Amino acid sequence: MKNEKFSTDEYNALDEVARGIKGRPSACVGRNTKRLSGLKMISIARSGAITLTDKGREALFLRRCIMALRALTESQAVTLDADVALFLGKKSHIEQVEGGFAITDKGRASLADIEAQGI
Repeated sequence: MKNEKFSTDEYNALDEVARGIKGRPSACVGRNTKRLSGLKMISIARSGAITLTDKGREALFLRRCIMALRALTESQAVTLDADVALFLGKKSHIEQVEGGFAITDKGRASLADIEAQGI
């Protein structure tokens, strides 16, 4: 999964599938269905229902973690989702400070590595 780079449009399609598609899929989902199903990010049932796979959920979660690290480099007053804060805290990428969270040196190094890869 590390070598799979997604466009913003593909992430938006994953987000939409995660929220649940009621009725006909949007154009965004339609454009990206073939690639995302080929990468096993979404599954398409015989009835036509599109669902997010575990791999797709993991990709969205990692994107949220990366976005949280980027936001913390800008400001410490960022509110993080509980699951993202717990994960990044366990990995020692962030630490809790008085006003919220602060990114650690390990977190900065990881973020620099991620940005060097172009993700």
